[in-house]
This record gives sequence, structure tokens and C-alpha cells, in this order.
Amino acid sequence: MGKKPSYLGLLNAIAFAEGEAAEYLGAWAAVTPDPDVRRALRTVCAREAEHSAAFTKRLDELGYEVIPKPSTDHVKRLRFAKSAKTDLEKLSKFGFERDPSLPDVFDKMFANHDIDVTTGALLGRYIAEERDTARLLHGLCRKLHRRSSAAAASSTAA
Repeated sequence: MGKKPSYLGLLNAIAFAEGEAAEYLGAWAAVTPDPDVRRALRTVCAREAEHSAAFTKRLDELGYEVIPKPSTDHVKRLRFAKSAKTDLEKLSKFGFERDPSLPDVFDKMFANHDIDVTTGALLGRYIAEERDTARLLHGLCRKLHRRSSAAAASSTAA
């Protein structure tokens, strides 16, 4: 085996965190009464699970394994996702009210010039899908805000 790649920690963090995200988003999808929210969450959950598998596979191809590094907030996120809080509260808590056009954590991922072509292609697809997820869930958040405003206006008019 050659020199240990400098980006193994990044691949490991993504593999593990995406698996955790798939778990809590799947739990949320199972309890939401809103079919629009459920549909969006199923899409995102599938992406997160696939990202976890793809980065786990890439680590394996490089000769390494995922080292479990559970998030200290994972249990809280899972409990919140399963809770009776509204979908809008959950979208807000998970950060999807944030404008997806602003700079994000992905902006500096390619600053490491040691990334090989295969890993770079995987990271590029991952980043594009994560940004699409942010746009999808931000749009859903805006839609739920509009629904909430319309319901409030209709109840005060009645």
C-alpha cells in the first residue's frame, strides 16, 4: 500500500455522517402527515444512504475502512425527527431555511490538491447532490411557510 491519502478523514466523515442523516431523515419521513414532505424526504434519504455507501466503498477501494465517529447530536436529531413537531419546525431546526445560494461547507473541499481523479469525481457528484438537496428542502420550507400564511389569513377572514 502506498502513502496514506491526506483526505481519508474527509471520506470517513462523509461516509458516517451521511448514514446518520439517512437514519433521521427516514424516521421523519415515516411520521410526517404531509405527502409533499414525505416525497422530498424519501428522495433525500435515498441520496444520503447512497452517499454513505459510495464513500464507504471508496474507502474500501483505497484499502481502508470507515472508522465510526458518531455525532454527539445524532440521538437528539433522531428523537426530534420522530417528534410531533411540525415539518416547518423540523426544516428550520435542520437548517433548511438557510438560503442555499450562500457559501457552504463544500466550497473548500477541493482545496486539497492531492485528491485522486476517482475520489474527485465522487466528491463532485456528492457536492452537486447535497446542494440540490439544500435547494429542494429550502423550496419545501418556503412552500410550507406560504401554506401556513394562507391558512392563518383564511382563519382570520372567517
